[in-house]
Amino acid sequence: MTKIALFGAGGKMGFRLASNLQHSAFQVAHVEPGASGRERLQTTLGIECVSEDDALTQADVVILAVPDTLIGHVSASLADRLSPGTMVIALDAAAPFAGHLPQRDDLTYFVTHPCHPPIFNDETSMEAKRDFFGGIHAKQHIVSALMQGPEEAFALGEEIAKVIWAPVMRSHRVTVEQMALLEPGLSETVAATLLVVMREAMDEVVARGVDKVAARDFLLGHLNVLGSVIFEETPGVFSDACNKAIQFGKPMLMRDTWRRVFEPEEIAASIERIT
Repeated sequence: MTKIALFGAGGKMGFRLASNLQHSAFQVAHVEPGASGRERLQTTLGIECVSEDDALTQADVVILAVPDTLIGHVSASLADRLSPGTMVIALDAAAPFAGHLPQRDDLTYFVTHPCHPPIFNDETSMEAKRDFFGGIHAKQHIVSALMQGPEEAFALGEEIAKVIWAPVMRSHRVTVEQMALLEPGLSETVAATLLVVMREAMDEVVARGVDKVAARDFLLGHLNVLGSVIFEETPGVFSDACNKAIQFGKPMLMRDTWRRVFEPEEIAASIERIT
């Protein structure tokens, strides 16, 4: 049986992983430095935490469910205690991309991240509909990368990824560099920023006299139908009026050079700020 040492098991992300791993085919040892996290694991899941050394004893896989800013410190503190061939799993590309994992060629580094439940889905239960993050009730896709290690190690990493992010639909294989383009590049620098602008635009029309509930209903409804056409969820075309609004609106909102956020140096600078 594959033994997993889960570090940060009582944190926000770690607790989700601990819950999904609890009834899996893996043997899991949980490490959590915080008293509140340990209590949460014990009272909610009946899980007792162990020391770092006990968790690492005969561990085949180490999952680092800790913040990006701590990945370097935590992984460095564990490096000398990891047996050759151990797989280290990071849950985000930022720290691995920035070179914060120990320089050990005899370790396997695997990176995995959820896509989160898609806007367009077939969920029917209220629990799944309200599981916006995923990993509990709602189905989601995932991305994974084998950063270093033997090719056959990818299968084990993906098997674990499908458990910790369950329920999973599509599992995509990418490189760490591609994952960095997806996040922070696509999902945060671009998508999150533009969504903040949309919220500010909604607040602006409210400040100009539109009822807030009416403005929110109008915006979210249009995001649904506009998104379904733009992302080819359904066949359709925009009206001439809408196309003209886009033609004249985009130059007002976006610089011509906005795509440079995906240049390697910009991605690296963004990740440096994060980590």
